[in-house]
Amino acid sequence: MDYSVVLAGVVLLLGAVAVYVLSGLQIIGENESGLVIKKYGAPLPPGRLVALEGEAGYQAQLLPPGWHLGHPFWRFKVTRVPVVVVRQGHIALVVANGGAPIASGSILGREVDCDDFQDARAFLDGGGQKGRQLAFLTAGTYRINPSLFTVITPENADAFDMSEEDLEIFSVGTDKVGIVTTLDGRPIPAGDLAGAPVEGHESFQSAQRFLDAGGCRGLQEQVLLSGSWNLNPWFVRVEQHPMTEVPIGYVGVVVSYVGREHLDVSGDEFTHGDLVERGRKGVWIEPLLPGKHPLNTRVMKVELVPTTNIVLNWAPRTEQHKYDEKLSPITVRSRDGFSFTLDVSQIIHISMKQAPRVISRVGSMQNLVDHVLQPTVANYFRNSAQQVSVLEFLSARTDRQREAYEAIRGALGAYDVECIDTLIGDIQPPGELMKTQTDRKIAEELQRTYEVQREAQVRRRELERATSVANMQAEVVRSEQMVAISEKGALAAEETAKGEAARTRLHAEAEAHGLRQRAEAEAASKRLHGGAEAEATRLVGEAKAEAYRTGVTALGAQAFTAVQLATVLAQHGVKLVPEISLGQEGAGGQGLLGALMARVLQTGATPQVLPRPLKPQPGNGVDASRKEA
Repeated sequence: MDYSVVLAGVVLLLGAVAVYVLSGLQIIGENESGLVIKKYGAPLPPGRLVALEGEAGYQAQLLPPGWHLGHPFWRFKVTRVPVVVVRQGHIALVVANGGAPIASGSILGREVDCDDFQDARAFLDGGGQKGRQLAFLTAGTYRINPSLFTVITPENADAFDMSEEDLEIFSVGTDKVGIVTTLDGRPIPAGDLAGAPVEGHESFQSAQRFLDAGGCRGLQEQVLLSGSWNLNPWFVRVEQHPMTEVPIGYVGVVVSYVGREHLDVSGDEFTHGDLVERGRKGVWIEPLLPGKHPLNTRVMKVELVPTTNIVLNWAPRTEQHKYDEKLSPITVRSRDGFSFTLDVSQIIHISMKQAPRVISRVGSMQNLVDHVLQPTVANYFRNSAQQVSVLEFLSARTDRQREAYEAIRGALGAYDVECIDTLIGDIQPPGELMKTQTDRKIAEELQRTYEVQREAQVRRRELERATSVANMQAEVVRSEQMVAISEKGALAAEETAKGEAARTRLHAEAEAHGLRQRAEAEAASKRLHGGAEAEATRLVGEAKAEAYRTGVTALGAQAFTAVQLATVLAQHGVKLVPEISLGQEGAGGQGLLGALMARVLQTGATPQVLPRPLKPQPGNGVDASRKEA
């Protein structure tokens, strides 16, 4: 056996197998899918676009990313197609190129469970319909068979007569509502204005659930609130409208043209209209309170009713609410045939609970003014004015106003409107009548003016007299004040003199008392001193007398006298032996006297004459004992 030939055959066989295998190898990238086209095989059934059973043509199953064997080029053609990418904030619409026909009366293909159109077999086996689809793609990446489905994204929207904005997620702004119109569904029942609300469709985001629940095609009662919604633009159209705002001081009475069957709940006593519960057709018995409300204004009307006092003017001026814009001054005719106009202001009030009754009866606030208040007020004053004359109407204005209030209050009460007050403003009587009254009044006023002027002249004369007296009064007052000042000065001087006299008297008395006390003290002192000296002198004298008596007794009178004389002379520095001797003549007394005279002559001194001793007198202070001494 030639092994080389065998080996060569094996190599050729392996090469052939390798070529076959490699020819059927398909490599699919991460961001793409493989669309398989079978070149030959059984033909597709009529109306079928893709093969489900291996028929020739486009195959329903796509090749996912990776390596795939078994697709040789002579039998299959594999086309790499990109994945479908839907950006954030957008959606993608789908058109099925194959499938069952759409049912009569529908415009969009029903939604089937096919993994967001990524499972073509499930779409076709589940009864998927050909054409535009109710279902759509949200943000994400999808592997969709392009032979069966056409996907409309923002990138290719222009090719399908659409814009990028059509594929954006729909956003309802703040304080707004979205009024929805659906493009598919059953017809709206006859007599209804909009489709009744149905449940479970997630605010129209699930179109199939809306249709399965019996949703109607056309305008919808239900609205979209503020937020972002994934809506199929082939299924719904949305118009944004501001929310219904009820200002403070008002209530909103809702008149609904849609809803459940009408059922009156106003009661038997209210025979002028019907009231229904919220959600039914008719006037809702519960008004809307101040705030913002998400109402569908295409199927409902909200009548604002002021709950504060409303002022209506039958006058040239108009209030801010404009309800009285068409009102004008009331023209009346009096009993005496004169026509005149008057301005009237009417103040009314409608309570919150009565507002639906008022709207149910008259339809709107403007109708209340035009059809109720205008004829009621105007006719009352016309009838009232015909019962009196012009002057009586003018003079009894307060009574007319009170009577008007009572009459109008009763008339408005029947309409559930409260009358707060009726006020008569400016009255414009006939000019010719008022001229006569004016002339008469002017004459009366002139007469009164003259009287007042005369009275003024009298008062002026009295004033001038009083002024003159007042002018002289200053001099009188000054004179009186001078007299008073003089009197006060005299009294002051008198009081001053009295004060000085009293002061002098007191001073003199004080000094006299002091002198008397001093004199008495000095006298007492002298008396005591004199008594003491006298006593001392007496004692000394008695002592000397006793000494003299003793000396005389001892020496004798003459000898003792001589001794005393010598002692005195010695005490005074007189020399006993004279420097001048006059000679001795006779006894010793002559000689001593002569000696003394000689001394005097020698010194030139004048001999002092000793005072004579006082004789004792009563009261002179010389004691008799001293004299005796």
